[in-house]
Amino acid sequence: MTRETRMGAPQTGGRADVDLPVRQPFDAPGVFAFLAARAVQGVEVADLSDDRRLRYARTLLLPHGPATVEVVASRAPRTGWRLTAHLELASAADVDPAVARLRHLLDLDADPVAVDHALSADPSLAPLVARTPGIRVPGTVDPHELVLRALVGQQISVSAARTHLSRLATACGTPTTSDVLGLTRLFPTPAQVVAGVPGPVPGDPPDADRILRLPGQATRGILGVCRALADGDLVVDEGVDADRLRSDLLARPRIGPWTASYVAMRVLGDPDAWLDGDVALVAGARAVGILDADVPRAAASRVLAAHAARWAPWRSYAAMHLWLAAIV
Repeated sequence: MTRETRMGAPQTGGRADVDLPVRQPFDAPGVFAFLAARAVQGVEVADLSDDRRLRYARTLLLPHGPATVEVVASRAPRTGWRLTAHLELASAADVDPAVARLRHLLDLDADPVAVDHALSADPSLAPLVARTPGIRVPGTVDPHELVLRALVGQQISVSAARTHLSRLATACGTPTTSDVLGLTRLFPTPAQVVAGVPGPVPGDPPDADRILRLPGQATRGILGVCRALADGDLVVDEGVDADRLRSDLLARPRIGPWTASYVAMRVLGDPDAWLDGDVALVAGARAVGILDADVPRAAASRVLAAHAARWAPWRSYAAMHLWLAAIV
């Protein structure tokens, strides 16, 4: 990932470099790896090749127009990770909105000491906290984008969801320019998805010419939610009450408890969301001995959910530890 570095306060054209204060410890490798694994082609790029200097950049739409934000995390031996945001803005007036969205995306306002202390009280989770102190729950720069990501990613792998979303961004996203190599599109809005993705014909299987090569019922569900978001019939933003958001989402076809909790976790920054039935959480719990090997698969999620009750009000952060345990 390459860019032209510009230092100093916002200049003509709205360019700025801004420090992002963060409470230590901060699990920068985990956050950046999470975002890199889900990076949508043309919208996001990441560079994790240097473990002392991590980079993540993306396009986004701010109040005054398209923008590019790039975050560089630099490891300091004694003080932990330092974060700097490089901003390309349509207007210098968008500095504050850009910073606010990045802070939410990276969960920079969490209290890692309180979270780690609480989760370490469970002996079964304490080794995971010791291994990854300061774990974070990535948020989002755009609530509607996150809803679409969650819907596309239901019951498929992270890699497969990334492929579908990249194809969707190429077909429907607004072209834009950036100094960062590889950033060429804005993530499509719900209205653009409705306009650009044809509804599936009943009985026809997914084919190579379709933008979303998902089962027809799934595509219809996604388009229905996008219409509701575009029309204002479904409100998803950081100001919505968590219970109201979950109930509104669950009232929509093809949205179950897992998706509703995942959206609450990442849009609202809900620290206590629990993704009941998540197979990766079960795998992580088995890997570290929280679930005994003789617990039947059918009962595993129920047993784990009962155990996880002791992690409240920080179950979102516990979930991040278990997801990590499932892949290491």
